[in-house]
Amino acid sequence: MRARLGYAPRVSERSEYAPGTFCWCDLATTDQDGAKAFYGALLGWETDDIPVSDGVVYSMMRLRGKQVAAIAPQQQQQRDAGAPPAWNNYVSVIDADAIVERATELGGSAHAPAFDVMDAGRMAVLQDPLGAFFMVWQPGRHHGARLVTEVGALTWNELVTSDVPAASSFYSDLFGWTVTPFEANPTPYWLIMNGERSNGGIMPPPDPMPSFWLPYFGVEDTDVALAKLEELGGSKRAGPFELPMGKIAIVTDPQGAGFALYSGRFED
Repeated sequence: MRARLGYAPRVSERSEYAPGTFCWCDLATTDQDGAKAFYGALLGWETDDIPVSDGVVYSMMRLRGKQVAAIAPQQQQQRDAGAPPAWNNYVSVIDADAIVERATELGGSAHAPAFDVMDAGRMAVLQDPLGAFFMVWQPGRHHGARLVTEVGALTWNELVTSDVPAASSFYSDLFGWTVTPFEANPTPYWLIMNGERSNGGIMPPPDPMPSFWLPYFGVEDTDVALAKLEELGGSKRAGPFELPMGKIAIVTDPQGAGFALYSGRFED
């Protein structure tokens, strides 16, 4: 089902990201403490709680002391609207405001103007024309994950969408991505290239469903991690699937946020 995972050439530790590259992910959840315990046990993450307002913390999740993701409480308006907990996928950009303007010109939508996150950076919450949410991040002090493409870290970002040509056109025009079919895959799959680097994939859904972005996290062994996930209260949604590079499974955490597990070669 999936093509290949990793960024090329493989550099696990990062200090910056080229514009158009997926650089960060964070979880908006209804049970922040429960999620921290779950992902800590599953992926070996340590927690660094950073106060952001009265009684609210943004939990930086670390691996070997380096930032790999974050967990935050879901906003009340999202809860009131019945939105499920979800992982947010961030793309690094030079100018968040310009990207917001361009995204709306291309038929996407912005849920608010771009805004500053203290001195960490500037961001915006966007939705593509098919309904998939994504974030853009203009780095300030914070450039993104310090570790990628290894066990316990983000390894891939995948768009599941009902209209691959329309989605490909939107993101190519927005970020300059090149989207090409991956002919070797047994099911329809398209690779996203940001310059000369692989930067994710696109596939149609197996059944009718809303469009969404899905993050992949690396594990030592997908089968072992899947068993651990279920012990911790998570659920399997699909797989595991064997790929030339390794094995994947699509899962949800105990609160219902979707993500994927991957074990195998962390390279392009």
